[in-house]
Order: sequence, then C-alpha cells, then structure tokens
Amino acid sequence: MTEEILIAGFGGQGVLSMGQILCYSGVMQNKEVTWFPSYGPEMRSGTANCTAIISDDMISSPIVNTYDTVIVLNQPSMDKFEQTVKPGGLLIYDSNGITRHPVRKDITVCVMDASEEAVKMNNTKIMNMIVLGGFLKMKPIIALENVLKGLAKVLPERYHKLIPLNEQAIHKGMEIIKVVK
Repeated sequence: MTEEILIAGFGGQGVLSMGQILCYSGVMQNKEVTWFPSYGPEMRSGTANCTAIISDDMISSPIVNTYDTVIVLNQPSMDKFEQTVKPGGLLIYDSNGITRHPVRKDITVCVMDASEEAVKMNNTKIMNMIVLGGFLKMKPIIALENVLKGLAKVLPERYHKLIPLNEQAIHKGMEIIKVVK
C-alpha cells in the first residue's frame, strides 16, 4: 500500500497540520511516511499545501506530480490541483467557497460541508479534522486510534483537552462525506 496525498487550501485552514497528523498517524501504525509542506510567506490566508505519502514500503522521493488523493479546501486549490489526481483517484473538497465544481469523469469526487459542520460544532478550527474523517471513510488506511495518537503528537500539550472534540469532528466527517461521481 502506498497512498500519495495532496492537501491544499489557504493558510489557517489546518492544511499543513492535517498532513502532519496523517504522517504521525502512519508512524504510529509502522508505516513509512513523508510530509512535504509548501506555503506562502503570509501567516493567514496565503496559499498552503502539503504532500503526505504513507506507505508499507520505503518512499523513494517526497516529490510527486500526480496523487492518489487530492483534498482541496478553496477554489484556487481546485483550479490548480484538480488535474493532478491520478485517473481512478479521489478528489475531496469542502463546498464552502467553491464556485467551479470538478469536471473530471475519470476520478471519484466527494464533497463535504465541513466548514458548515465546524460552525455547527462551535469551533471553526476543527474543519480540517472533519475533512480528515471524510478522507478516512473513503480510504481507511490508518486506524482511528493511531490518528488520535498522531493528533496528540501534533497538538501542543496545552490543547490536548481538545482531542475529544477533534475525535468527534473526525466521526462527523465520516458521516457527512458524499460521493458526487
């Protein structure tokens, strides 16, 4: 098993931390991992994306041009990265702010109202965990208990009290993800 994932959105949406959590979770599950972040100089609202690779085997390079899964959280990321999904791959997107929906017919497309659900859960910072839950529903490559261990590694200890809320968000994402085509 090798899963090459691109996560893209604006800074502040938890793009990089979602990739980190996936990779730490993979380590907890004895997988080989790479995490390769890319972001603009802005603290918030700049572009941010990361590549996360999780594999049973050694990973030869963290740099890839096409992905098994692409997760997009804004329209600029949709415009830039829709074409990088491998044929037969998976594209997951948050519906918030998307004005041009995916057009490819050779991939599985899933939509989530993750931003809306995060507002309903009274914490917009868990939107990325809702999306992560949707991804894990579609591709259960990491066990939930290892995701929670990975989350504990990424979150500073002063925020560990939020792990139960993040677990709820992951479960919510598993519930609300919808296959479009």
